[in-house]
Amino acid sequence: MSIFRPQHGGNLSWAAAQAGCLPTEILDFSASINPLGPPQSVLKAIRQHLDEISSYPDPASTILRQALSQLHQVPMDWILVGNGAAELLTWACRSLSELKQVHLVTPAFSDYGRALRAFGAKILTHNLNLPIDLPSRSVALWADLSEDFLLRSLAAFLSDPSFDAQEASASGLLLNNPHNPTGQIATKADLLPLLDCFSQVVVDEAFMEFLPQEDAYSLVGEIEAHPNLVVLRSLTKFYSIPGLRLGYAIAHPDRLAQWQQWRDPWSVNVLAMQAGVAGLQDIAFQGATYDWLAAAKPQLQAGLAALSGLTPLPSAANFFLVHCDASVLALQKALLQQRLLIRDCMSFAELGDRYFRVAVRTEAENVRLLQALADKLSDPLLSLSRPNLT
Repeated sequence: MSIFRPQHGGNLSWAAAQAGCLPTEILDFSASINPLGPPQSVLKAIRQHLDEISSYPDPASTILRQALSQLHQVPMDWILVGNGAAELLTWACRSLSELKQVHLVTPAFSDYGRALRAFGAKILTHNLNLPIDLPSRSVALWADLSEDFLLRSLAAFLSDPSFDAQEASASGLLLNNPHNPTGQIATKADLLPLLDCFSQVVVDEAFMEFLPQEDAYSLVGEIEAHPNLVVLRSLTKFYSIPGLRLGYAIAHPDRLAQWQQWRDPWSVNVLAMQAGVAGLQDIAFQGATYDWLAAAKPQLQAGLAALSGLTPLPSAANFFLVHCDASVLALQKALLQQRLLIRDCMSFAELGDRYFRVAVRTEAENVRLLQALADKLSDPLLSLSRPNLT
């Protein structure tokens, strides 16, 4: 396989080149995108507004900000729409880089480090300390990875004797909730104390839409009371429109006005704006998504846990981080021969080649993956790449 490995999931061109097929032949478990979408309402909105691509889009993204303002019950000037959450992450990291240092919970989405380094930020990392190169079913550490290990890791970080509260008050914190790649979740009540510790807190809530009870976890409702808080959200994953690039930030208007001065004037195209409005209004699609996930997610988790050599971590999101006793690179290569793509975790430096991330797809697609995994994990050739566990 090529040494130029993708840094993100969903790179079907790369996968197809390895498998010797067309990108459309790949069943993608590497990108955590809603398999039910895009909804028909979104596709209809795109078709209806095709004639508008001959004009420049509204640089203020007014119609989408109005819809988001109504959804979140925050004023419009507290919302900035972007060319995907990734664009807004860049500006958030530029703001963070102006502080003394930035605390980063790792493993973390690779673009966090990229964006922070681009602006010369001093980065202090805090590792969740996941087991590495250890047999899945015989290590006591696995029993400790309960639903709240993200919270306990954050609490340990704040209570560590080396944590300097005065220094933190001039520093920033960047984390995501649910956490990528582990899928762990912290409640709003658990995260609120962090807002009093740091000069600026950026919380990436890219997968929050997949939680039906998101009000218990999202910090969006705390924005107006905490001017040091920034919340980033994505619309591309839930509505299955990553090719359109659409996300938004909710933060103090003064901060967003500064970002607006840094960015290109037409970051969001007219079709993306209309797609976003249509998706937010599609209550039926949202309900169908929650129904699908409620059935398909436990099915996939149970299937993964039943396979020898695999340990899926508990997850609040629409994906699982899975520890594998064998080399994930060898497993990924073998699965690609069956036109199945899983996400290796080589871009998460702390994880190496003993973890992969897999998205929840339809129940039939999940069965196809589980059958292929069972077949490949029993292959003696693949077992040659397992670590020495004696």
